[in-house]
Amino acid sequence: MASAGATSMRALTMEFKALEREPVEGFLVTIPDETDFYTWQVAIFGPPETPYEGGYFKAEVKFPLDYPYSPPRLRFLTPILHPNVYQDGELCISILHPPGEDPHSGELPAERWNPTQSVRTILLSVISLLNEPNISSAANVDASVLYRKWRESRGKDKQFVEVIKKQVDSSRREAEADGIKVPTTLAEYCHQHKQPPSSTSSYDITDDLYDGDDYYEDSSDNEEMVDSSSDCEREDLGAEDSGMA
Repeated sequence: MASAGATSMRALTMEFKALEREPVEGFLVTIPDETDFYTWQVAIFGPPETPYEGGYFKAEVKFPLDYPYSPPRLRFLTPILHPNVYQDGELCISILHPPGEDPHSGELPAERWNPTQSVRTILLSVISLLNEPNISSAANVDASVLYRKWRESRGKDKQFVEVIKKQVDSSRREAEADGIKVPTTLAEYCHQHKQPPSSTSSYDITDDLYDGDDYYEDSSDNEEMVDSSSDCEREDLGAEDSGMA
């Protein structure tokens, strides 16, 4: 039986190589420090025809040692006003909640993490939330209220989009500093952006460190299981750090 560390490293290596071969539209995935394979950085381009259009939002994904049996955590490094993002940047979404039942959350076990999920399904869930936030149990109450007002007023109440526009404009300056061209049209967005060259792409682990029964190699085939539901019960939802200044 392979150790948890060997199993997780094998899984992460396979997933990173798969994302290099077939990137997810709207994302750039890198590993900033090749000595830390458990911390990835994701650049998320705001989807067209949403308030986040033209944005360049960086996020950090940290994986546990027992991945894929436990979910990673995703935290936005770039300020983003969103009902399902805590004020400290952490994303709240059912797919990133530990597997099993939680009677307090109201989530079904099928909505939570399971080992057949992958980074690819997480990224697809992020795009789903950017297109349509889940406000039934918001992580950021202030953002949820503003979003609801904007939606119910059919865009007449503009505070929600005005805050995000400032964040998008700021993020584009960061993209320019990083040498990244942010897609501004649907055609550009749907283009699969080539991943930056990375020495980690040549990283591999010998088969004797891996027990094939410990990981579902076909996890990339589970994209249909993407669920953008979110149920959050953290209490650090004060308004003063909501990013609405």
